[in-house]
Amino acid sequence: MSRRRNWWHRLTVRPDPARLLISVLAGVAVFVIAVELFPHHSANHDEGVYLQQAAMLLRGNLWLESPVPEAVRPWFFVLDGSRLYPKYAPVPAAMFATGLAVGVPRLVLGAVAAANAWLVGALGTAAFDRRTGLLAAVLLALSPMFLLASAVFLPYAPTTFLNLLFALGYVRAVRGGRLRDAVLAGTAVGIAVFARPYTAVLFALPFVLYSVALLAWNRDDRDRLLAVGRSLGVIAILGLAGVAVTLAYNRVVTGDPLLFPYAAFAPLDGIGFGYRRILGHDRLYTPELAVRANVRVLWQLLTRWGPIPPLGTVLAGIGVTRVLREQSGRDGGDAAPGLEGQGRSAEPDVAGGRRGRDARAGTDATHDGRPGQDGRADRSVLDDRTLRVVLLGVLASVAVGNVAFWGNLNVLAELSDPDDGLIALFGPFYHFDALVVLAVFGAAGATAAGSRILALADRVDRPSRREVLAVLVVAASLGGTGLTAAALDGPVERHGAYTDRYEQVYEPFEKREFDRALVFVPTPYGDWLIHPFQSLRNGGRVGGPVVYALDRGPAADAAVLDAYPNRTLYRYQVRGEWTVEPSGEVSAGIERLSARTARRHRATSNLGVVAGAETATVRIAAGGRAVQYGVEHLPDRTLSVEWLLTPAGARVDADGLRRYSDNRTVPVDGPTEVALSVTLTQHGGSTVTYRQELTVIPDGGRLRVLWPPRTRICRLTPRCGPAGTYLPGANDYVAGVDVTTELASE
Repeated sequence: MSRRRNWWHRLTVRPDPARLLISVLAGVAVFVIAVELFPHHSANHDEGVYLQQAAMLLRGNLWLESPVPEAVRPWFFVLDGSRLYPKYAPVPAAMFATGLAVGVPRLVLGAVAAANAWLVGALGTAAFDRRTGLLAAVLLALSPMFLLASAVFLPYAPTTFLNLLFALGYVRAVRGGRLRDAVLAGTAVGIAVFARPYTAVLFALPFVLYSVALLAWNRDDRDRLLAVGRSLGVIAILGLAGVAVTLAYNRVVTGDPLLFPYAAFAPLDGIGFGYRRILGHDRLYTPELAVRANVRVLWQLLTRWGPIPPLGTVLAGIGVTRVLREQSGRDGGDAAPGLEGQGRSAEPDVAGGRRGRDARAGTDATHDGRPGQDGRADRSVLDDRTLRVVLLGVLASVAVGNVAFWGNLNVLAELSDPDDGLIALFGPFYHFDALVVLAVFGAAGATAAGSRILALADRVDRPSRREVLAVLVVAASLGGTGLTAAALDGPVERHGAYTDRYEQVYEPFEKREFDRALVFVPTPYGDWLIHPFQSLRNGGRVGGPVVYALDRGPAADAAVLDAYPNRTLYRYQVRGEWTVEPSGEVSAGIERLSARTARRHRATSNLGVVAGAETATVRIAAGGRAVQYGVEHLPDRTLSVEWLLTPAGARVDADGLRRYSDNRTVPVDGPTEVALSVTLTQHGGSTVTYRQELTVIPDGGRLRVLWPPRTRICRLTPRCGPAGTYLPGANDYVAGVDVTTELASE
C-alpha cells in the first residue's frame, strides 16, 4: 500500500465512525458548558493561574518581572525578588495557550474532551472489543465529573489525555513492536510526568510493574526479550527524558533541580502524612484521617460523579466481576459470556492492523507484518485479559495513591458534607483518571448485561432480538442521559450562582477598552490578583495596555504610581459582602482617578442628610491621630464639609463646627490615608456614617493626592468596611443619602 493510500486508509477506514461521533459530541458538550456555564471562569481560582501562565508562555516568559512584584502578584505565584513564577508546571498552560493564540481558548477544552472520549473508546476496544469501546466513550461522556472538570482551565483532563496517549501507545508498542508506538508512549508519559508527576506515576505504575514482570517472564527467550525490550526501552528512555526536562525546568525557575515550584510556594503542601500547610490553612494529616477522607471521596465518585451515577458504578462492578471470574479460570474453559463469548469478525484494532477473534478462546491476532509461527504477530504479550488486569491496577493505584495526598481532604471542605467545598462543584477531580477505568469496565458490564438480555430474547419468538435491542438502546440512552442530568442539577445550580455574581461584578468592564491604564483592584481574599477576580489578569507581562495592581494602601499605591507612571488611573470597587459562597447581593463600579500635585488642596464633601437625622459629628484622622467635631446646626438636605490638605497636616474647616480636642490638624508623614468621617444620628439612636478615604503622598514641599476619595457608607457603626462601598446610582441606601465631592488645588 502506498504512503498516500495508507494515510487515507487510516483516516477513513480505521476510525470507528460511531465512536468518532460520540467523541465529537462530548467535545461539543464540554465546549458549550464552558462557554455558557463558565463565561467568567469558576469558583476554582486556579483557572486564572493557568491562563496567566498560558499568556506568559505565548510571550516566551517563564516568569513575570515588576518593580513592585508584591502589588501585581497573581494567585499561587511564588515571589522571588522581582520575579513572580507560578507554582504549577507549564504543560497544561501550554495546551491552553494554543487556544489563547487563536482567540478562542475554550476550543482547547472541547478538543481535549473529545480526544479523551476517543482514547477511552480505543482503550476499551483494546481491552475488550469495538462495541465495548464505543460504550466506554459514551459512559465517559455521561460522567458529571468529566463534563464539568473538562469545561474549566484546570490540569486534570489534559493530564488524563496524556496518560491515555501513553496507555494506547504502550499497548500498541508491546503488542505490535512498532517503534513509533513506543515513541508515542514514552513521549506522552514523559510530558505527563512534567505536567503532574504524582498523577502520571500513579497511572503508569501498573504498566511499569507489568513491564518488569514481562521482562522476567521472557528472560530465557532471547528473541522475544529483544523484541519487547526494544519497545520498553524506548518508552523508558523517553519517560526519563521527561523527568530530565522537569528537573531542568526546576533549575531554571527555582534555581535547584530538586526544588519544584510547587514546593517553593508551600514546602509543606505535598505527598505524605504529618503536618501539612499551605498559606493560612494547615492540618495534621494522619493516615486515619487520610483513609476517612478518601473513602468519602471515592464514595462520591462512585455514587454521584462517575458514569451515569450510580448506574455506571453498578455496571462497572458487573464488568469487574466478569473479569475476575475470567482470571480465576483463565487456564481452562470458555471465556465469560458477554465478554469473550461474543464472536466477532475481523475489525480494525488500536494498533492499526486487522483483528480476528476466536469466539471461544478469546485470542487476538494483529496482521502487522511481524509474523509468528503461524504467520501472525504474537498476541500473547499483553493479551486482552492481561490488559484488563492492568487497567484494574490503574484504578487501585489511583485510589490507594491518593490517600497520601491531603488535597483529597481539602476538596471536601467539611469532611461530613458532600455539598460543601470544591467536590460539590467539580467532583473528586484528583481521581479523574479513575473515570477511565470506570467507563471501560462499566461498558464491559453493560455489554455483558445486554448479552444476557438478548440471549433470553432468543429463547422466545416475540419480541424479536432486533426489537429487544432497539428497546435497550432507547432505554439506555434516555435513562443514562436522565441520570446524568439529575446528578448535574445541583452542581450546575451552584455554578450558576457563581456565574451570576461574576456577571454583576464584571459589568463595569463590559465594552470598556483601556489604553495605558492602571487599575487598582480590591483584595477581598488578601494580597493576590486573580483571586477572586480571575478575569483581571496582567497577561504575559506586566506593562501592556492595562496594568492591574492591588489596592493595598497609600505607601504601596505610591510605589505602584512611581513604577508605572503616565497612565490613566482607575479604581475598581465592589460593594457588598464578598464571601466564599455566592450569597448576598454584590455590585461593582470603576471610577476614573487623577493624581493631583500641589502645595495645598481644599476638598469639599457635600453629603446628603438622611431622613430623621437630628445630630451629626465630623472626624478627620491620619497617622494614628484624630480630631472630632460636633455640627452645631444640621442643615435640612446637604451637609458640606471642607478639609484642607497641606504638607504640615490635614484639618477640617471649623466654620459651623464645635471642636472636641485641642489639636487642629492630623499629621501627613509619608504616604498617608486621610479619612474624613461624618456620622448622622437619627431619632432613636440609629446612625448613618459617611467615610471618605483619601490617599495623600508628600512630594517635597508639595502633596500628591489620588482623587476622588474612596467613599463608604455604613449603618449602626462608624467603622465602614468594603461592604459599604458607595456606588452612585445604587437605590438601596437610606433615604437622603447623596455624595458629591470637589477639589481645588493651589
